[in-house]
Amino acid sequence: MFENLNDSIERALKLLKGEGKITEINVAETLKSIRKALLDADVNYKVAKLFTDTVKTKALGRNVLTSVRPGELMVKIVHDELVELMGNKTSKLDLYHKLTIILISGVQGSGKTTFSAKLAKMLKDKKNKNPILVAGDIYRPAAIDQLKILGKKIDVTVYSEFENKNTVQIVQNAVVWAKQNGNDVIIIDTAGYLAVDKQMMKEIISIKEAVDPHEILFIVDSMTGQDAVNTAKEFNNQLNFSGVVITKLDGDARGGVALSIRSIVNKPIKFIGEGEKIEAIDVFHPRRMADRILGMGDIVSFVEKAQEQYDESIVKSLKKKIIKNQFDLNDFLLQIRQIKKIGNLKDLASMIPGMRKMVKNVEIDTDSFKKIEAIIQSMTPSERSNPSILNSSRKMRIAHGSGKEIYDVNQLIKQFEQIRKMTKMTIMNKSLHRMISGKLK
Repeated sequence: MFENLNDSIERALKLLKGEGKITEINVAETLKSIRKALLDADVNYKVAKLFTDTVKTKALGRNVLTSVRPGELMVKIVHDELVELMGNKTSKLDLYHKLTIILISGVQGSGKTTFSAKLAKMLKDKKNKNPILVAGDIYRPAAIDQLKILGKKIDVTVYSEFENKNTVQIVQNAVVWAKQNGNDVIIIDTAGYLAVDKQMMKEIISIKEAVDPHEILFIVDSMTGQDAVNTAKEFNNQLNFSGVVITKLDGDARGGVALSIRSIVNKPIKFIGEGEKIEAIDVFHPRRMADRILGMGDIVSFVEKAQEQYDESIVKSLKKKIIKNQFDLNDFLLQIRQIKKIGNLKDLASMIPGMRKMVKNVEIDTDSFKKIEAIIQSMTPSERSNPSILNSSRKMRIAHGSGKEIYDVNQLIKQFEQIRKMTKMTIMNKSLHRMISGKLK
């Protein structure tokens, strides 16, 4: 995400390095490069121009302290303006109703159905809500089936009427059903077309008028660039939606949609999707996103993702087993699966300040975990619990059963033993340090 933009802005800001003061000449050179970087990232031309003009005004209007180099000041100004460009504040969903109605809109292929399920799961798991999904797309083949499969996966009810071709009636019936069954959030998935047309707009406007939703979210596929921004403008003119959701942001190295859409439609970006997994949904934080664009990392989001996937009771249990030298291959396999749940490892690494450049040209292959899993799963319960019994014949059987080589099995055992020793040493050292610190106090 934002790789190209990050590299280009970084090169542009280097123009000020070594300069004694900010002048109109070196600011103009830097901003010319930044504007080009924004345009290359598919940012709207007017947005890019306004952005660089604002940065120029602020840069030339500031007194540079002797302790701050021009390049550092320019980074701060650019960062602050990026935050403003993307909305400044995090925008929350309006969930303060006995039954909150959320209407999902967007063109075909933008990811409405998948996002609906992601949002339902997030509200259920993080907000302790009891949501219901409504299959309001009666035109796309298998749309209802897709939503039902997703609903079953996250254990959320999906309301549908297969024979009914009146979408407004379906949605009205769903609201009645939700009230009768104690749901507190209703998420309505709607039909999408390849382009904005009168029939589509008429139907979704009718749904809006019939149920008066508290939130109308417009789903944008970041990969479609400025087309998505233009479509959003048309939708907003008709629907006056309350917020934007940007999907497939993990596959977009440019990021122009995220930087343009707020200014064009004057509506906040509320969520972003960064992957296909049902958990891959994040609240949009303008400041954190500006940090990532400028290569400053996003350690807060990194920690949040890790905390979401790690069960504290499991961590405490593992810690005890490590100290007692009882950490085995079953535990090792559990940890690998926990790591995989967090998400794309390269994307996660780039959230750590200073790591983006280090991992830029490094392929972090999540599939390498599959080899480890296959080897461990080919072992007997006793072999996983006590790896010391793994002799040559056992290793040969495991290699054959997992479709790997003896070398791979030996490498895994070697790595496991190293990890077991290192983790035990780290925990023991921390415990000793706490004991000494306590005595010194």
